[in-house]
Amino acid sequence: MNKSAPLAGLRILVVEDAFLVALDLSDELADAGCDVVGPAPSVQQALEQIDGVELDGAVLDVNLQGERSFPLAEHLAARDVPSVFLTGYDSATVFPDQFRDSPRLSKPVDTRVLIEAVARFGNREH
Repeated sequence: MNKSAPLAGLRILVVEDAFLVALDLSDELADAGCDVVGPAPSVQQALEQIDGVELDGAVLDVNLQGERSFPLAEHLAARDVPSVFLTGYDSATVFPDQFRDSPRLSKPVDTRVLIEAVARFGNREH
């Protein structure tokens, strides 16, 4: 693994409604070598941005100004695109059954933990 760009070549969608957090996440992923799609602040904008785009994974904030990102995660799962969820929630009850075991990171997200989570997308067989 290239230490300076451990995520080189991965195309990752970022969905986060807090503008500065979205920029930080995007910058951290780009600095690690990702091709970042987004950031998108809503499910609808994310769907528009990924139309016809191949993705290796997605980083999804669970709560997008009161809207949940789970419908987007379902859409991505149907395309065999894995997601990691960002959340301020510690209870699994807000997660639908199909995503209960999905990776999730607590906000604020430590850069190293984010990079490790996204690196797992690159280790999958397509």
